[in-house]
Amino acid sequence: MYGIILNQQQRSLIKICGLSTEETVDAAIAAGATHIGLVHFEKSPRHISLEDAAKLRRRVPAEVKVVQLLVNADPKLTSQAIATVRPDVIQFHGSETPEWVKIVRKQTGLEVWKAFGLRDQASLESSSRYVGAIDRILFDTPAKALPGGNGVAFDWSLLAGHDHPIPWGLAGGLDTENVTEALKTTNTPLVDVSSGVESAPGVKDVDKIAAFCQAVREFDASR
Repeated sequence: MYGIILNQQQRSLIKICGLSTEETVDAAIAAGATHIGLVHFEKSPRHISLEDAAKLRRRVPAEVKVVQLLVNADPKLTSQAIATVRPDVIQFHGSETPEWVKIVRKQTGLEVWKAFGLRDQASLESSSRYVGAIDRILFDTPAKALPGGNGVAFDWSLLAGHDHPIPWGLAGGLDTENVTEALKTTNTPLVDVSSGVESAPGVKDVDKIAAFCQAVREFDASR
């Protein structure tokens, strides 16, 4: 896309989360997103049913990974989500324990991610308890009324130079205007955006999706 040729090591991963329509899923794929996120959490303005998520999932080509986001889901709902949507990745975005997510990872064989609210250096160190339990940790702004999608960034300098024991990514308050700074500050391999590409809560904007992805790819080309 955009005339930029990148090798795999230079190419940042991009997740567009909270997609809910065919148009925006198609826009994310066309813009070069590597992951699309589907939210099943009724309190979120981005919530969609598992049946609707499955329909959107069928539009996604094999080279783009589908991430099903759950928040404190019980075993029954977790199993139902996996069976219905057939995602590539399960992302847990609540207070799920390392023990629980490790069980899901082992029993399903799926890639498992865990969102982790980062407050300070102590919380960064405590995130290491997920080593061996998950495939990727997403550092996010600590939960407020909602566990994510609040459009608020945290102090990225906490991650500068950190020796990460788990593959990771950056979420929380990202948008087209600040994603380049975030990439420079943290050297994150993955950026995860939701509210930063919306025109209203839960309403994705195809132009903002395209602009966000282009900003990331331009940064990649500059490295």
